[in-house]
Amino acid sequence: MEFREGCWSYDGQAADRLWNKSALGRPKKNGILHLTSSELLFCHKYRHIDLPSTNWLMEMLSLEPNLIDEFSILEALRMPGNRIVLHNHLHQMNHSFENSTWGLRWDSNSHPRNSDPVSEIRWFRSSDPFDPVELIKWSEVVGKKNRIAEILIVDEEQAVVTYNLSNKSPKGQLIPPSQEVLQKLNSINSINIGEGNHFFNTTKIWPVEQLGIPMDEGRFVDSYSVELIQNQNSLSSGARILSDLLSRGLHPRPGFKYGTRWRCYDQSIGQDHAPWLISDPDERSMDWGDACLTSRLSSGVNKTWLYPVEKNGIWGFLAITRPPANARWNNPIRK
Repeated sequence: MEFREGCWSYDGQAADRLWNKSALGRPKKNGILHLTSSELLFCHKYRHIDLPSTNWLMEMLSLEPNLIDEFSILEALRMPGNRIVLHNHLHQMNHSFENSTWGLRWDSNSHPRNSDPVSEIRWFRSSDPFDPVELIKWSEVVGKKNRIAEILIVDEEQAVVTYNLSNKSPKGQLIPPSQEVLQKLNSINSINIGEGNHFFNTTKIWPVEQLGIPMDEGRFVDSYSVELIQNQNSLSSGARILSDLLSRGLHPRPGFKYGTRWRCYDQSIGQDHAPWLISDPDERSMDWGDACLTSRLSSGVNKTWLYPVEKNGIWGFLAITRPPANARWNNPIRK
């Protein structure tokens, strides 16, 4: 078996079956099938194809340190019957794809030779940095092609989990506070009680329910809301996000219990639960382990986690969600 064009050239009896039945590799002339190293390792374990040499894995790991991770990802995707075409093969096939896409996925009842993929796939280690700016761009382009933007995460024990990315535009039914209302609030006597939070001393009717928390003899107002009320010239990114959420008719409340900055109601509190959990990018940097934990916690309380991303002064919201149970690709537990 020779290494050509960045792939392993396999010409055994199983070559035709590997492509036609499982869409493994890339077919070439004269019955030759090109396989990436991760595909060859998969075929060795699950299709009984011999490796080129007894020391092949150690030799390849010195050249391709990601090989075992990629094998684990491929294993998780293919075990349920999905057909996967990897990035290395796509330049010679008639399917569009993004440069950062690792592979395209077809369901088990379709094939790359005569149908379109259902998703584009990327994978990360759980310790890799979470880059929402780049991810929201990728997921938006993938979504416009009517494909699922799928992310697979592999951890230190080679366990794999799946998440879907999408762009969301949360909307609510509440009337956003006008500038006149904010000016009225700014005229009320208040005191800074630390970290930019204020206590507004008033027993009068508070004109907007979305700002502040009612307390005896007044209203507790967080620092971002204070920035809006005081009409500060240079708003922090958190205050700009809050302003955007209010403009969408949402009612933001603290999301501390869920590990986020806000939980957002789409109607008055008490009518229904808050469907959205929203992070503040300035509060802390995240890796994919953090992102998975936040998304899983959000899903467990029937909410959707959104991560704000600003582009040209406009806020977009990246949703990181658990897919349906029948589309959660994972691999066997290593014992």
